[in-house]
Amino acid sequence: MENYSFNSSSSDSSSHSIPSLPQAQPIPFAEGQGDDWSFQDFLGVLRRRTLVIVGVTITMMTTVVVNLTLNQKPPEYEGNFQLLVEPVTDDARSVDIVKDNSSGNSAAAGLDYESQIQVLKSPALMGSIIRTLQISYPDISYNSLINSLTITQLNETKIIEVRYRSNDPNKIKTVLDRIAEEYIDYSQEKRQTKLRQGIRFVDKELPSIRGRVDRLQKELQMFRQKYDFVDPDKQVSLITEQVTVLTNQRQNIAQELAKARADLAILQGKNGRLAALINAPLYQQLLAQLQQLDVQIATESIRLQDVNPTLQTLKEKRESLLPLVNQEAQRVYDVKLAEIVNQIQNLEVQSQEIAKTEQRLEQKRKQWPILARQYTELQRTLQVATESLNRFLSTRETLQIQVSQTELGWQLLQPPTKPENPVYASDFKRNLIVGLVASILLGIGAALLLEKLDNTYHNVQALKDKVKLPLLGNIPFEQQIKNHQDRAYIHAQQNKSKLPLLGNNPFERQIETSQNRSFTQKAPIVAVHNHVSEGMYDSTVESNQDYNHYSPNFLEALRVLYTNIQLLSSDRQIRSITISSATLGDGKSTVAFHLAQIATAMGQRVLLIDADLRQPAIHTLSDLNNLWGLSNLISTNLPVQEVIRKLPSMNQLSVITAGPIPPDPTKLLSSEKMKRLMADFHNTFDLVIYDVPHLVGLADASLLAPHTDGLLMVVRIDKTDSSVLNQALDNLKFSRLNVLGVVGNGQKINFNS
Repeated sequence: MENYSFNSSSSDSSSHSIPSLPQAQPIPFAEGQGDDWSFQDFLGVLRRRTLVIVGVTITMMTTVVVNLTLNQKPPEYEGNFQLLVEPVTDDARSVDIVKDNSSGNSAAAGLDYESQIQVLKSPALMGSIIRTLQISYPDISYNSLINSLTITQLNETKIIEVRYRSNDPNKIKTVLDRIAEEYIDYSQEKRQTKLRQGIRFVDKELPSIRGRVDRLQKELQMFRQKYDFVDPDKQVSLITEQVTVLTNQRQNIAQELAKARADLAILQGKNGRLAALINAPLYQQLLAQLQQLDVQIATESIRLQDVNPTLQTLKEKRESLLPLVNQEAQRVYDVKLAEIVNQIQNLEVQSQEIAKTEQRLEQKRKQWPILARQYTELQRTLQVATESLNRFLSTRETLQIQVSQTELGWQLLQPPTKPENPVYASDFKRNLIVGLVASILLGIGAALLLEKLDNTYHNVQALKDKVKLPLLGNIPFEQQIKNHQDRAYIHAQQNKSKLPLLGNNPFERQIETSQNRSFTQKAPIVAVHNHVSEGMYDSTVESNQDYNHYSPNFLEALRVLYTNIQLLSSDRQIRSITISSATLGDGKSTVAFHLAQIATAMGQRVLLIDADLRQPAIHTLSDLNNLWGLSNLISTNLPVQEVIRKLPSMNQLSVITAGPIPPDPTKLLSSEKMKRLMADFHNTFDLVIYDVPHLVGLADASLLAPHTDGLLMVVRIDKTDSSVLNQALDNLKFSRLNVLGVVGNGQKINFNS
């Protein structure tokens, strides 16, 4: 065994520094938005969903065959006969001419074929036919006969065609003969009788209809005379104009009334009397005389004594004139006051009269819609009655013409014949082919629907297109690996209960470690088993054998993966990588184990570390015991050489299993001792591969990956959910991680891009 020197966990960390952190790369994980499918994509869907298509097709074809077998109908036959139901002689044309002259509508003289056909199919007419036929065919009923009977007008001719369909040609001939006989009899006797009954009914109803029309005409005439109701629209317009004129008049009177009342208020005011006397001529003359006398008296009083006869005379004149002035002033005021009061009264009377007139017109206008509605109702009732009268008159005329035509009877142009060839026969072969095509299309539709709902990557090309990260490898499906899956599951279940848990006492862990040292690496190199506890695509290689029994494509894919990883960095070699996946079962442990073996085979000193302290798988893949491992190395002072195991067939490949599952894996992986150990491993080996837990929901990978050269994502074809992968990559954006790329794992068919 080759020895490697490691510093103890307590040594100075400066001697073995943690490898420099690579520059964190952006994670362009967003998937492309294009959903366009090429023809090759369509073929890929058909290959993947072959079982679905076959299953749906078989199920549908079974249903189709059963239905065709159960519902296969015997052949059907169809017979017919034709009747000429209207005459085409010169006498018929003369009847039409008479009718044209009387009614002005030649079309009304023709037979109402729709109504006539309904009469021919009525239970009353078909009753005697069914009773006669039930003697030979008891299963015939009205519904069964009508469902198989077709009566139509032959194009635009005067010919009615009757068709009957059945599985028995003899029955068809019998039924059609009986129907033709009954229809001829109906045209000669019963139909004419019904027409005459119709004429009698019309003649009976015509007097009452005429009386109703006359009564309505009189009511309409009396209504017009009572309400002067000639043209409702014009009368409404006239009333509206009158209301408008009266409204304007009332507004003018209101203005005059307001002015008169204002004049009255002024006249009755303090200076109203003076205002009224300004324009009184007689009062002004008397006032002038009085003022003149006052001037004379004042002049004479200066010159004469008060007892002077002249002065006394002037004073007497003034005293006699003063009552006249006052009397005239009172008379003028009273006259003016009376005029204004009278004007106010007249204006008020006029306003009241106009208001009353407006009210009457408004009532009349409000009443007018009611009268108009009554008038319209009378007109409509009269129109309906008139139309009914005209219709009865026209019906009587039409019935009279039809009575004259029915005297000729209907003519059997084409008698019933016994059909020889079926008109319908079930084509089992054709229906089977149609069912097969429909079943295949339904199966393809189901496959496309499942494909649309499937959120996984179905081939490496889809992974490359949708995940914008470097595609470093494509590990194909290996049948040799699949064959060992069940055996690996049994082995994992047997060893699961034997895995010890770490104790809380360091001394107990030391004793456990020393006891377990007696287990040496006596196990030969083992094949790769599936880690079925994860449900991943894993497998084992048989002991003491190399990779020669694997397919060349599988081995070459591993070599390409290793080479692509080494070519990622041009300035320095990648010495340590972390391998993880989005979820459980993507095959990360398988890829890590095989990649370690390929790197070892290519001359590298490789250390494979199972850092999945939750569900370890490397010890199962390498067929090593897991009594001690990484968890012991971190939590105790156990030397590194005690934990590293060798595979005898590959001396350069070293393995550190996970060891007993600790109660808190995150605490151990985030410890300073783990960082120092990673630095020592990085400086000692050519390549260190860490198998870490899946990303979604766990922080273990984010704790280790920053101290390595990069993270490698394993994506399982046809299993890894794209939304979960996007979530995992989205979470990595917040960590200082260098995502090297992705590896497609488990592709069964090589789809060309």
